[in-house]
Parts: sequence; C-alpha cells; structure tokens
Amino acid sequence: MKNIVWSDLQLFLSVAREGGLSAAAREHDASPATIGRRMLALEQATGRPLFVRRQTGYELTTDGLALLAKAQTMEASARAIDDWLDAEGGRSIVRISAGTWTTNFLAENFSRLWNPDDAFRIAFKATEAKLDIAHREVEIGVRNAAPQNPNLAARRCSEVAQAPFRARTASREARDQWVAISSEDIATRSARWLSTQPGVSVAAWANTPRTLHDLIRSGVGKGVMPCFAGDRDPLLERAGDLIADLREPQWLVMHNDDRHRADVRIVIERIVDLLSAHGPLLRGERPM
Repeated sequence: MKNIVWSDLQLFLSVAREGGLSAAAREHDASPATIGRRMLALEQATGRPLFVRRQTGYELTTDGLALLAKAQTMEASARAIDDWLDAEGGRSIVRISAGTWTTNFLAENFSRLWNPDDAFRIAFKATEAKLDIAHREVEIGVRNAAPQNPNLAARRCSEVAQAPFRARTASREARDQWVAISSEDIATRSARWLSTQPGVSVAAWANTPRTLHDLIRSGVGKGVMPCFAGDRDPLLERAGDLIADLREPQWLVMHNDDRHRADVRIVIERIVDLLSAHGPLLRGERPM
C-alpha cells in the first residue's frame, strides 16, 4: 500500500457508497472539493481509474469495484480492532507478573493500585515462572533478583522473609510433619530449600503454592511460606524461626521503554508505596 493511507480509503468507501462527493463530504466534515482532490490523489497513487465522473455523481469503474472489495475487507478488520478497544473502554492494560503469594497480596490491596478514575486497567499474571519482560509478555514483574538484560530496568523495593507455618489447630502428630511442593513441580527457592533438608518427613505434596497453603491450613503439617502470607492468615502460626537462607530482596522489573509510559509509571509508584508501607510485614517483623 505504498503511498496509500487508510484515511484516503475511508473517504473512497464513502464516495463509493454515496455515489458522489457531497454526501461523503458531509459525513467527514470536509468540502466536496477536498474530497474530490483526495480521490484524484488516490487514483494517482493506485495508477488506475477508480471512478467515472458524471453530472449525476461518481460511478465506480472495474478497478474501482475491485478496490471497493479490498477496502471493505480492511474496514471490517479495522472495526474488529475498534470493537476490541471499545470492549476495554479505550483504556490501556498494565500487566503485572508475580508469584502466587505476591499476586495474592497485591490483589488483596488492589484499591492501593487502581481506582475507577484511572485511564488504565490492571491484569495479573500469577505464575512461579518468569515471563519475558524483554519481549513484552508483561509490563511489570515482581522478582527476587535484579535483571541482567540491558533492555530491562529495575527498582529494589523491600526484603522478604520466610518461615515455617502450621495451623493453630494442628494435632501433635501433624506438628512434626511437613507438606511440600512435589519434586517435579519445584519452581521456587523455598521449595528447593525444603527438598535439601535432612530428616524431613513429608505427609503430603502439592503442585502449587495455593494447594500448599490449603494443606497447611487443614492441619496436615507445617510448610514454608513467606511471612507476609503466613502472618496475614489468622488460622496459621509460625512453626519455627525465620529461615535466613531464604531471605531475599524484591525487585520491580520493567522494560526500559515501557517504564516511561504514564500508566506503567503510575502502577510502579503505587506498588513501591504499597510494599514500603508493609515493609515490616514483608521482613517478618510482625508475627501474629
């Protein structure tokens, strides 16, 4: 489509449907002379006559009919894009990637990250895997390490502590048992740490942190959780000291270009403020 722009094709569609310049001019709030010049320029760009100009109006030539069919296909595609944008209320989307525990914490404090007047929406991507921020799978990632890719930027937010937790109502037998992530599903440092500890008696395995949490809550045994998750649950209590080997920083990671987007910048600042406000909870300084 060299030298042909979509706006000219939109004018062409109007002229073709209305059979003349006047109605098309009213539709696009332009003068008939301007529409006529644009149609002449379109014919020059295509190198083909598109209209037979008569006193009664504009009639499509064979080439004009062929272009009409192609332009209508483009119009349908453009309408699908418009519908997609309208479905989101014309708002942009900021995607946040984080692990299960962090996503749960952010979702619980959603009102600190978004309000109805914002010109964007938020989409959470809860996963223990690291989505590719460099290739824009998400706009913001909450990570436990600074990125090495030069196309990525990062802000250090807070430290996160972890400890063993158990149900307050756990039986005496269950207090010595563990629940763990199964070996084929290990994706976090805490799961790997427990798998290397000697003398661990595992009562049940889970394949996700959510199921691990459910097993701990049910009194099956104790398990390793971030303090900001375990200490927020009134049904749980700590089953041991903070695990020094699992203390780690939290980083917000974003694409060097995307971090300058107004919507992404706002969400970054709000996440930083939220994590800073809950620093003692994240660092394990507020056991229930």
